[in-house]
Amino acid sequence: MSNPSHTYLFALVDGGGTVPPELGTVRRLVARGHRVTVLGEDTMVDEVRATGAVFRPWATAPNRPTRLAEDDPYRDWECKTPFQLFDRIVDTQLIGPAPAYATDVLAAIGQERPDLVVCSFFAIGAMVGAEAAGLPFDVLFPNTYLLPADGMPPMGMGLQPAGGAIGRLRDRALGRFTARLWGKGLPGLNELRTSHGLAPVDRLFDQLHRARRHLVLTSSDFDFPVRPPAHVRYVGPILDDPAWSELAWEAPDGDDPLVLVALSSTFQDQADSLQRIIDALGTLPVRALVTTGPALDPDDLRAPTNVTVVRAAPHSQVLASAAAVITHGGHGTVMRSLAADVPVVVLPHGRDQADNAARVTARDAGITVKRTAKPAAISAAVRRVLDDPTFRAGAGRLGRSIRRDAASGALVAELEDLPAVVGHPV
Repeated sequence: MSNPSHTYLFALVDGGGTVPPELGTVRRLVARGHRVTVLGEDTMVDEVRATGAVFRPWATAPNRPTRLAEDDPYRDWECKTPFQLFDRIVDTQLIGPAPAYATDVLAAIGQERPDLVVCSFFAIGAMVGAEAAGLPFDVLFPNTYLLPADGMPPMGMGLQPAGGAIGRLRDRALGRFTARLWGKGLPGLNELRTSHGLAPVDRLFDQLHRARRHLVLTSSDFDFPVRPPAHVRYVGPILDDPAWSELAWEAPDGDDPLVLVALSSTFQDQADSLQRIIDALGTLPVRALVTTGPALDPDDLRAPTNVTVVRAAPHSQVLASAAAVITHGGHGTVMRSLAADVPVVVLPHGRDQADNAARVTARDAGITVKRTAKPAAISAAVRRVLDDPTFRAGAGRLGRSIRRDAASGALVAELEDLPAVVGHPV
């Protein structure tokens, strides 16, 4: 190996679709001969061990035993307004558990003595812990770039980039509004920082900008053109299937177009939406494969004869034969679909999914419909994607960029860009 071996500590929060690319990052470092320890939730233990890394459970920070709804500490699907959602994210993900994340990370640093700490976006307390220990930390973005940046529309709203003065006014107004909502977490963050001997920051996301680098696990050709801060790196997506999906798979019999349906691997109250998708596909001359993921029981869904419902299947293999994908718009599913040149129908359920859908439609790689759409509207969208070659061509253009960036090696190169010997202040 050309680079000296390093020791890495990953501080990861189970965000469902964020786990495969984050652990794909771990797997690549282990394959290069580095020593990697993953602080993670019990939901991830088998997947972490499959990478060859050492698993260390969160001891005081949130640690769910399963991905079922009853074990979800966030329950963001219950929020009825944006105000509720912002408060829920601040209280249960960003700031509420931050002291516990800091405590666990500091304990792990003392034992593992890493050269670099690599954090999930939501593990703000882990970032504080690394900074307090005098260690550099990177932040993984297994999606598009989520923080405010010059040219980027505000996150979470499915907006296209600003066009002209009115669009720029829109972005400034929304930016100020969302900054006030995020600002509710600032007192708690600064209380944590001062308790660890760190100076207060002016804005909540300043904590993330204390990072050495932001590693954005997508293709820059998929994200909107943006002028990010100097520490932001677009390093390409990771297209690995989740370890739990590595099951035997056979295509359904017949010659009709194959449609893959894949909604979230975590609970997002998606059962009703999934049933309407199945009902829509039952009216079409297609073969459909529906993967529910670990959060739903396939036996709870009614399926016509042309629709097969399973808990899991290796999407990379299925996509080699697929003509279209129906998805909630999670970044991982969208990336793997487009990497296979397959257009998508997106029913965003929340989180960053409307933003991913906006990027898909801007490049003519698919269609967006509401998550509440009736079967007739869903079937019409599927027919259009299958019949109009524009969408296959749009997916193909993005697919070439995604495959190129995924194979670039930029992610590992950025993570290995460390001094041969790194001091350990702790």
